[in-house]
Amino acid sequence: MKGFFPRIKLNTIHAKLLSTYLMLTAFGTSLLAGYILWSFYDYFMRSRQADLDNWTSALSESVADALEEQDIPRVKLLVQRYGAPQTVTLRVFSQQGVLIATSDPKLDSQVKDWFHVPGMRQALQNDVAQGVAKGVLSKEDRLYIARPIERKNQLLGVIRMSMTLAQFQRQFARVFWSVLGTLALTILVCAFISSRLARSLSKPIETMQNFAIRLGGGHFGDKLTIHENNELDQLAAELNRMSARLASLDQERRVFLANVSHELRTPISNVQVTVDALKGGAYEEPELRDRFFQTIENETKRLSRLIHDLLDLGRLEAGVTQLEQQTISLGGLINRAVNAIEPRMQAGKISLQANVENLTIQGDPERLLQAILNLLDNAIKHSPANSQVFISAYSKGKQAVIQIQDQGRGIKESDLPRIFEQFYTTDPARKGKGNGLGLAITKRIIEAHQGSITATSLPNQGATFTICLPLKG
Repeated sequence: MKGFFPRIKLNTIHAKLLSTYLMLTAFGTSLLAGYILWSFYDYFMRSRQADLDNWTSALSESVADALEEQDIPRVKLLVQRYGAPQTVTLRVFSQQGVLIATSDPKLDSQVKDWFHVPGMRQALQNDVAQGVAKGVLSKEDRLYIARPIERKNQLLGVIRMSMTLAQFQRQFARVFWSVLGTLALTILVCAFISSRLARSLSKPIETMQNFAIRLGGGHFGDKLTIHENNELDQLAAELNRMSARLASLDQERRVFLANVSHELRTPISNVQVTVDALKGGAYEEPELRDRFFQTIENETKRLSRLIHDLLDLGRLEAGVTQLEQQTISLGGLINRAVNAIEPRMQAGKISLQANVENLTIQGDPERLLQAILNLLDNAIKHSPANSQVFISAYSKGKQAVIQIQDQGRGIKESDLPRIFEQFYTTDPARKGKGNGLGLAITKRIIEAHQGSITATSLPNQGATFTICLPLKG
């Protein structure tokens, strides 16, 4: 019994695939068979109706000649010659709707009111009427046409011809059952082929299912091997890539947690050591006490910034931060950022040169301001005294391009691919000046606005950060 349950799983996949193939096959073949039968029926009815139309058109001329000459015997002769009581019934009526001649007098003698016969009222009103109706005194289906007989715009009478459909219906029934038998045979053959195909697909699908279950259980980095030479190979390759990516993400998560722990531990430890020192007597020395209190304040602010940045980054990555959608003047936004950062630039003896076009974008002004401030803050941190920071904004196609360039030492080529990672810093000795989250947050903000950000650098020539954002249409 232990080996029975996996077999049920495999059979379930096989049954689903087989039932899907059969439903599609049955639907497709049934649709085709229905179209063939409908086409056959429609073609016969249209061709028979055209025959009736042609016959009555030709006969109406001869009957009109006879009616003009009031030659009733000739009318009856024409009706008897072209009518066949078993299959085709031909009748001629006067302009008052009175029966003049019929190819089936025995049946028609029983009819008292011809105005209720299908097509008669229209024909007596100079309209041609045709269609399918029951026989005059029978329940069999008949194809009929009722045509007014005119000469010199004067109604002389009505000619009505009907044709039995019984023989055609018998032939159509034989064709229907033949098509139905062929359809059943086709479905049986397709069922056999579908069963083989479903069986060939169910086994690798079951393997991939078990592989996905293992991934869901946290077994990242496993490799799936399937040799089918079809799309399943591509799917297996994608699952392998996903497994490798999940393993990489899991490693990144572990590194992230380690970095967060380290970043949180450092200011907390500094505060704890300072508090212990104050408890140990440093509080009695005013100069030392003030310095320790300043240390506590600085570390508390650093811890607060770190927690704020972590929460900010988490919201951006989770997509729970609601971005406002406003029309923004890019020049005004950059001016706000420059005014906010100006005191720090003056303190560091750094000047700024701006060349900003008058462009309009759509987005959250506070978030975009935060992104630009982060880049300017990064430029100031890495700019020597008496250097310049350049900021420009211009349009390129349907995008607004913002560039921020400093004159610092630049970024090593090996560091460029990783500068937007969380907690990554190109210079460990400068780690005290930031927590390594500013560029990561900036990247998430820009991407949330359907934009992109890149960085380029040359040794000892500074770094250039380029933001591309959609222009307001």
